[in-house]
Amino acid sequence: LDVRSALEGGAKEIVLTGVHLGSWGYDLGAHLKDLIQALLRETDVPRLRLSSLEPWDLSPDFFSLWTNKRLMPHFHLPLQSGCDLTLKRMARKTTTESFRALVAGARAVLPEAALTTDIIAGFPGETADEFAQTLEFVREMDFAGGHVFTYSPRPGTGAARMKGQVQPEVRKQRNHILTEVLEESGKSYREKFVGRTLPVLWESTSEMGEWGWQMEGHAPNFVRVQ
Repeated sequence: LDVRSALEGGAKEIVLTGVHLGSWGYDLGAHLKDLIQALLRETDVPRLRLSSLEPWDLSPDFFSLWTNKRLMPHFHLPLQSGCDLTLKRMARKTTTESFRALVAGARAVLPEAALTTDIIAGFPGETADEFAQTLEFVREMDFAGGHVFTYSPRPGTGAARMKGQVQPEVRKQRNHILTEVLEESGKSYREKFVGRTLPVLWESTSEMGEWGWQMEGHAPNFVRVQ
């Protein structure tokens, strides 16, 4: 009903979002895949996009749905760390091996899909070697962009009580290094589309004096276009 109402109101793109979107349907004996198929089958939504998805909620065959061109080719898959030991301390239900398989599954169906991520720099116990592993893995994944968050201890959390708290200046330095890598791979991804024509959902317009107007919006792969 919400989707139909939005479409009747003129919406051109629907974004499915949630705190833990990939867990949709667990209490119903269903899966997010079922919801996506139902929306494509029962509505005429022209563009359907998904927000952040936890890697452990998905299997590589999940991406077979994207043969339908109404699904936008952009996947935000939070990695948080590219080192298995760090992931274990984070209690993340994924490994670099399973994440690698997931990315391969997405790219097998959509070679040019935008894959973005989130990473935490300086999680407690992260040694120089563990950080090097994360850096190498992030380079290997060749993300189209992402966000790097500097770890910050929060009172009352298990992580705040962990041994091996990384010094603030080291956390910031690691954030800077990871951010540069993501910016570089993101730039390389965007450059692939220079000179090509893509459909754009225009979202804003601003006046530019005698030059007219500047429009901004997103292509299906979430690349911002002006």
